[in-house]
Amino acid sequence: MNRTAYIFLLMTALLWGGNAVAGKLAVGHISPMLLTLLRWMLAFLFIAAISTRQIRNDWKVLRANLPLLAALGAFGFTFFNMALYSALNYTSAINVTIEQAGVPMVIFVANFLLFGMAVRPGQIVGFSLSLIGVAITAGHGSFLKLAELEVNEGDALMLLAVLLYSGYTVALRFRPAIHWQSLMTVMTFFAFITAIPFTIWEWRDGAMIAPDFTGIMIVLYTAILPSLAAQVLFIKGVEYIGANRAGLFINAVPIFGTFLAVILLGEAFHLYHAIALVLVLGGIGIAEISGRKHAAA
Repeated sequence: MNRTAYIFLLMTALLWGGNAVAGKLAVGHISPMLLTLLRWMLAFLFIAAISTRQIRNDWKVLRANLPLLAALGAFGFTFFNMALYSALNYTSAINVTIEQAGVPMVIFVANFLLFGMAVRPGQIVGFSLSLIGVAITAGHGSFLKLAELEVNEGDALMLLAVLLYSGYTVALRFRPAIHWQSLMTVMTFFAFITAIPFTIWEWRDGAMIAPDFTGIMIVLYTAILPSLAAQVLFIKGVEYIGANRAGLFINAVPIFGTFLAVILLGEAFHLYHAIALVLVLGGIGIAEISGRKHAAA
C-alpha cells in the first residue's frame, strides 16, 4: 500500500507541476476566474457522467455531509486555484515556487496544533532537505537571488493559496468513507458553484479575458488531469499514509514543474536542477521512512 501511495503522490506532483506551467501559459489567453470556473464546470460534467449510480448508492451519506464537502470543494479546489492563477499575473514563478513549498510545513504545524500529531525528527530533516532543493530550483542555483525577493500582491495571493490548500489537506481526515466518484462529483460541483460569483465580478470589473485556442487547451488540460486525476490520486494518497506524510510530496511539484518547463517551454536544464531533484526526492524518502517507522510502531 505504501508503494501505491508513493506512485499516486508522485503522479499527483507531476500533474500539479503541469498545472503551474499551464497557469503561467494562461496569462493573456484566459482570465483567472473564468479559467477556474470552466475548469471545475468541465471536471464536474466529466465525473458526473460516470457517477450517477454511485451517487445514488452514497446519497444518504452525501446528504449528511454536504456542508463539509461544500467547504472542501470551495477552499481546496476553487479558492486555491483562483489564488494561484491570480498570483501568476503579479509575481514571478520563483516566488510562487518557494511559497508553494510551504504547504507541508503548514500541514505539520496544523496537525500538531489541532490534533497533537507529533512530527518525527526524520520528517523535519527530510522536509528541510526538500525545502533546500526547492530553494535551489527557485533561485536558479543561487541562494543570493532569494534575498532579492520582495512581497507583492502576487506573493500575498500565493501565501493565501498555501494556507487554503494546507487547510484542505488537513480537513480531508473528516471526509466521509464513500466511493471516490461520489466524493469528487459533489466537491467539483461545489467548486463550480463557488466560482460563479467571482467570475461575474471579474466580468463586471472588465477584467475577463475570453479564451482563445491556447486558453481552451489549458481549460481542457486543467479540467481532466490536475482537477480530476490528480485530486483523486492525492485523496487516495492521504488515505493510505496520512496528511503529514502525503503533504511532503508536494515539494516535488516545483521539480516536476521545472522539467515540464524544459520540455514544453524549451527552458535550459542545468546542474542545479539535478542537485535539487536529488535533495527533494531524498528528503521525501527520509521523511517517509521516519513516518512509516513511527506509524508501524
